[in-house]
Amino acid sequence: MIVVHHLNDSRSQRILWLLEELSVPYEIKSYARDATTRLAPPELTAIHPLGKSPVITDGERVVHESGAIIDYLIRRHGGGRLAPALGSEAYETYQQWLHYAEGSAMLPLLMFMYVSRLGEAGKPLHGRIDGEIANHIGYVNAALEGRDWLLADFSAADVQMSFVGEVLLPFGRLDAYPNIKAWVKRFQARPAYKAALEKGGAYSYGNA
Repeated sequence: MIVVHHLNDSRSQRILWLLEELSVPYEIKSYARDATTRLAPPELTAIHPLGKSPVITDGERVVHESGAIIDYLIRRHGGGRLAPALGSEAYETYQQWLHYAEGSAMLPLLMFMYVSRLGEAGKPLHGRIDGEIANHIGYVNAALEGRDWLLADFSAADVQMSFVGEVLLPFGRLDAYPNIKAWVKRFQARPAYKAALEKGGAYSYGNA
């Protein structure tokens, strides 16, 4: 049985969503952030030394990192669903989105989050961070021009990239990117997304 070690208000929500899309049985072991620091609790280090979420266990196997988890679930449990055929041109694009989400797109958003907490001390960095956000989010917005999904059909690439779109809402930036906003509304309307949201508990990004 797959166990999702799920942290509230985190990127592990998209792992629950993917499992719902695939109709794969799973269990949730929930962890709560520290109310002051917003950090994951130390109990997660018993699952993986980094103490981060998402992380899943599948029997004796432990898999961490969102992209690796999604790739693992698609290959081991997907039955050919939610990913293009291996070796196709679409598969190469799909792989780029899986890596791009955490490799590039989330970095300026995380920088914005942390630097904003510095108040006046962080102001010299805001210009560069805002420029990087505009560059990356503009790229995603352009990729969604005239289409419903990142590929021809809904895929696990949309699941992996979903947090990039959702986190723009509390940052007050979603309205500036209409293609992303429409995409977020579209995937949040999926029955599997709603089922995962109900099972996962508190999630601050689930209502665009």
